[in-house]
Amino acid sequence: MKAELWYIGKTAFSYLDEGMAIYEKRLGHYLSYAGMLIPDVKNAGSLNPDQLKQKEGEAVLSKLKKDDYLVLLDERGKQLTSVEFSAFMEQRLQMGARRLVFLIGGAYGFSEELYQRADQKLSLSKMTFSHQMVRLFFLEQLYRAMTILRGEGYHNE
Repeated sequence: MKAELWYIGKTAFSYLDEGMAIYEKRLGHYLSYAGMLIPDVKNAGSLNPDQLKQKEGEAVLSKLKKDDYLVLLDERGKQLTSVEFSAFMEQRLQMGARRLVFLIGGAYGFSEELYQRADQKLSLSKMTFSHQMVRLFFLEQLYRAMTILRGEGYHNE
């Protein structure tokens, strides 16, 4: 199985790209991983939030395959500790799905169609983070989960 992190729009800050690159490189030692940038919707400024979510949702759905396991990183999703997330990853990596897709939505969240298609919703925190910063936070947690599964010393508990 391949794990992928999909996100909408480029990051505006180079320090986030640098941090993401560090964890993406580290993840290569543990699992097949890829990041996927979903381009910003054209003329997004002329759309209201619901229209923008709809267009972003259509772009995502056009790239998903039938057997992909889709996890929305959503503020209303289930919260897990790092150890619980590592157990989640262990279970998912044993599944038959070809891709485990984690999706970070745009600034206004997800369309109703994405909520209906999702297999799971996870929340990183009760706090609100920018959708750009969540990329780095999630990659660090994914790396942490993989080190927990291998019994390595990165995670202290």
